[in-house]
Amino acid sequence: MQFVEANGAKIPAIGLGTWELRERTCARIVEQALRLGYRHIDTAQVYENEREVGEGLRASGVKRGDLFVTTKVWTTHFRPNDLERSAKESLARLRLTEVDLLLLHWPNPQVPLPETLGALARVKQLGLARHIGVSNFTVALIEEAVADCPEPLVCDQVEYHPYLDQTKVREACARHGMALVAYSPIAKGRIKGDRSLARIGDRYRKTAAQISLRWLVQQNVAAIPRTSKLERLSENIDIFDFELSDQDMREISGMGSASGRLTDYGFAPKWD
Repeated sequence: MQFVEANGAKIPAIGLGTWELRERTCARIVEQALRLGYRHIDTAQVYENEREVGEGLRASGVKRGDLFVTTKVWTTHFRPNDLERSAKESLARLRLTEVDLLLLHWPNPQVPLPETLGALARVKQLGLARHIGVSNFTVALIEEAVADCPEPLVCDQVEYHPYLDQTKVREACARHGMALVAYSPIAKGRIKGDRSLARIGDRYRKTAAQISLRWLVQQNVAAIPRTSKLERLSENIDIFDFELSDQDMREISGMGSASGRLTDYGFAPKWD
């Protein structure tokens, strides 16, 4: 497994996203992923599956020190006392004494960012999270967050796949020594039918999805594909035995535009 290193954190380059995974399915997929060699599991308060993720972690038998567990604080818990309390509740559901990474899930303009970041830093100082970061932050918000946060931020978790150009956010992260973590890295399954990616895949005997994930990893981006299918789990992690050529990397990057975004809500920030 490769790692993406950022401000003291070593983030496994491929992880398992658990959005929409529920109950027994969630626990089983987490357990199976860890048995297959995954070491990075991503959840969030709003997914309502932290308890099941914790069950999967324990059932796998993998030592806690070998795991990288991320959860995310929902925007309604961004006031300082509330943030700390909600982080402790997440740990209780996961049955962990700390998470490896705690993120702010989306920006919340209703609460002053310095207050929220101060509380996030305090959670780290209390030993409830080894590292902290943000998610769905724009370049302007990254700049503001880095300036306002008393502790280093290790990543911005954003939507990123071949159809969405995230050059500006990637460059902003790089400027501050932060990692970019890509959610929806296979564009919610749309990548699978992509002829250009399949053609590139034929050269390496890999699927279009594997090509997309490899493209991300070669940019030093960590990716957290979500799946509920066991066969996809092994496919998604089987990307470390080949390397895309510079020409392939350029061709795939050329597919991206600002209009390729798939996750956009009314409360989203004004994207770059």
